[in-house]
Amino acid sequence: MNPFENLRIAICNDHAGYELKNHIMEYIIGEGVERLKDFGAYSSESSDYPDFAHPMATAIEKGEFDFGISICGSGNGISMTVNKHQGIRAALCWNAQIAALARQHNNANVLSLPARFITEAEALDMIDTFFMTTFEGGRHQRRIDKIPLEEIRKLI
Repeated sequence: MNPFENLRIAICNDHAGYELKNHIMEYIIGEGVERLKDFGAYSSESSDYPDFAHPMATAIEKGEFDFGISICGSGNGISMTVNKHQGIRAALCWNAQIAALARQHNNANVLSLPARFITEAEALDMIDTFFMTTFEGGRHQRRIDKIPLEEIRKLI
């Protein structure tokens, strides 16, 4: 089973995630991803992750892509940024088990990676796991339905 078949994936990074992003892109292209778009950064020169994270998250919200991968040094800043978008459920992952749970329980649509704290092999393991794992639904869907702010505002 090819987890990348028929997927449309967006990817973004800052300077700290540039090298890891290139490795990931080479890998998933080799695995036959349907469509991949690189939202930048396009070098290892210092850059600001929101400049790349917001356009990627917007494209996912519009339905142009099924999933995203966001990468920065710690994974935190870029994950916080994409999570500002109501249609994004980004999960900062550091191992395959967390990546699996992000999909199973949270229906995550963005995998956020901490480039300075994981190896390339760990990143690829998480990517394979993330894209091979399906959402369990059930009680988890009820919880996900409560994430968007407009849902909370209705309750207050």
